[in-house]
Amino acid sequence: MDQLDLRSALITGANAGIGREVARQLASREGMQRIYLACRNMDKAETAKRTLEQATGKFIFEIVIMDVSTIRSVRSALGSVREPIDAIVMNAGGSGGKDPMTLTQDGVTRIFGGNVLGHVALLEELIDSGRLTKAAVYLGSEAARGVPKMRMKRPELATSSVQDFVDVCTGKDFTGKKFDPALAYGEVKYVAALWMAAAARQNPGLHLVTVSPGNTHGTNIVDGFPAPVPVRFLIKHVAMPYVAPLFGLAHSLQTGARRIVAGLTDASLKSGVFYASKADTLTGPVVDQSDIFPDLANSAFQDHAYEAIHRFVDRTRDGLH
Repeated sequence: MDQLDLRSALITGANAGIGREVARQLASREGMQRIYLACRNMDKAETAKRTLEQATGKFIFEIVIMDVSTIRSVRSALGSVREPIDAIVMNAGGSGGKDPMTLTQDGVTRIFGGNVLGHVALLEELIDSGRLTKAAVYLGSEAARGVPKMRMKRPELATSSVQDFVDVCTGKDFTGKKFDPALAYGEVKYVAALWMAAAARQNPGLHLVTVSPGNTHGTNIVDGFPAPVPVRFLIKHVAMPYVAPLFGLAHSLQTGARRIVAGLTDASLKSGVFYASKADTLTGPVVDQSDIFPDLANSAFQDHAYEAIHRFVDRTRDGLH
C-alpha cells in the first residue's frame, strides 16, 4: 500500500476523543516532526498536550487556539502558523449543542458553523497561501447518506440548487417542518462532503478526502445532543460502549481514529471521494459512499454546495460582516 510521507499535521478539536487519538497515532509514525493541536480552550489543550507527550514520549505537539465555529477565529489562528503543513484533519464539530439552529455571527446555524464553515476557511486559507502541501481529511458521517437501521433519514433537497444548499446553511430548510436533529446533522455532513469533492477537483495536486470514523464510542459528541441528561448518560456510557458493538453498530476510539489516519496516509484512496461504512451499518471496511448515495458523485451538486458555502465565506472576506 502506497503511503504519503507526512512530517507535520494540524488537527482541529484535538483536545479529546477522535482528535486526540488521531494525534497520538500520527505521532507514532516514523518521521512525524510536528503536530498542531487546534483547540478552543487553552487549559484543555495544555492537558491534551501533556497527555500526548506522556503517551508517545515525543515532544512534537504545539497548541493553536482556534474556534472553527467562527471564520474570524480560524483566520486569526492561522496567523501563528507560518510554516507549511503537510496535512490537516478537520475533526471538530458536533451536534450544535442545545440550540443548533441559532445563527452565528457568520450567518449560518451553529451546527453548520461548527462542522463546516470554519473548516472551509481553514482548508482554503492554507491552500491559497501555499501552506498545505499534501493532504486533508474532513471527518464525515454515515448520516450524510442515511442509516435506515438507526432511523436516520437520508438528506433530500428539493432540487439541489444553490439556494437549496444555502437554506441548509441557514436552517431555512426546516421552516414549517418538525426539527430532526439527526437529519440536520446529516445534511451539514452531506454538504461538507460535496464541498470537499469540489475542492478536490479544483486542487488536483492535493489528496483531499472525506472519511467517517464510523460510530465510535469514547467521543464527546453525545454531550451536545438535545436530550435529557439521563438519556445522554445512557447513550454515552451504556449503549455506545456495550450494546451497540454487540450488533456491529459501534467500534472503539482507536478503530475510528485509524480510519482517519488511513484517509491521510493511504495514497490508494481517491481524492474527492467520501469513504465510510457499507450500507446500513456504521462499522467495518470503508467504501465509496457514492455507490450507496449517487448524489454524492454529482459534480453539479458539488459545485452548488461549494457556491452556497462561499456566499458566507466570501462575505466575511470582503468585510461585510
